[in-house]
Amino acid sequence: MTASFLLIVQIVLVVVLVIAVLLQKSSSIGLGAYSGSNESVFGAKGPASFLAKMTFLIGFLFVVNTITLGYMYSTAASESVVDNLVETTDVVAPSTPASTPEVPAAAPTTPASE
Repeated sequence: MTASFLLIVQIVLVVVLVIAVLLQKSSSIGLGAYSGSNESVFGAKGPASFLAKMTFLIGFLFVVNTITLGYMYSTAASESVVDNLVETTDVVAPSTPASTPEVPAAAPTTPASE
């Protein structure tokens, strides 16, 4: 698994966890009012225990994914690009400076007579 895939899973888990928490019943009903009137799908106790179990499961997966991402990024941070470079010191400097081509002397100019 790559870190980018786990990062996408982390973002999806965060969104689903926030929705699961907001759907739970509280003193001020919150978004639980939008869950619909057909609560028999979740069993006799309604969605309260189902949502609590799902929230716990999603929270557990979130923590495991966070620890995995932390481990992967910490091992990747210990590696450096400089560690993978190969030293190449086979370049030999010339002992004498390179000769410069001779520039031909310019023809002497005579002042123009008036």
